[in-house]
Amino acid sequence: AQYVQSGGGLEQAGGSLRLSCTASGRIFSSHVMHWFRQAPGKEREFVAAIRWSTGRTYYADVVKGRFTIIKDSPNQTVFLQMNDLQPDDAGLYYCAAATSVETTPRAMISWGPGSQVTVSS
Repeated sequence: AQYVQSGGGLEQAGGSLRLSCTASGRIFSSHVMHWFRQAPGKEREFVAAIRWSTGRTYYADVVKGRFTIIKDSPNQTVFLQMNDLQPDDAGLYYCAAATSVETTPRAMISWGPGSQVTVSS
């Protein structure tokens, strides 16, 4: 699968951004869509996931209560709504697909190209 990502940019601390990731084909109901992020010099880390069939969501503790992962099934799109952004949230954000909920990047079977998020303090 291929994905088109959009919605990154520069935001002040405390602000909001919404990322989108649209699949070129169909996202299978058995798949789980994920968001990961990677800051310069750091490992890629899990942010959030959503089961495509049920909509059940999962979050990393550091974003829980601030970020929301949302699916738009008819448009094969997954969003990441990011509120109360902090400088530590800056980095490249990637959408990715897997066949189960995973927090390790190597478990993903396909990746989006990444969207840059910059947060000024």
